Amino acid sequence: MPKYLIVIEKTAHNYSAYSPDLPGCVASGRSRREVGKNMQEAIRLHVRGLERDRQPIPEPRSFAEYVTVA
Repeated sequence: MPKYLIVIEKTAHNYSAYSPDLPGCVASGRSRREVGKNMQEAIRLHVRGLERDRQPIPEPRSFAEYVTVA
C-alpha cells in the first residue's frame, strides 16, 4: 500500500487527523498514537471502499515541511 501523508491536529479534548490526498478520510483519538493507528485503519477502509466502487485510488502527492519564521 502507498504511504500517505496525514495531518494530526490537537483539539480541545483529543486529536484529529486527515489525509490531504484522500478527501473525506478522517479519524480521531485520545492520543497522537491512537489517532495515528485509527487513521491507518481509516485509510485502509477508504481505499477498500474505492476499490469496491471501482473508483481510482489517489496517488500520494502531498508532503510536509517546517519553516522558521523570524
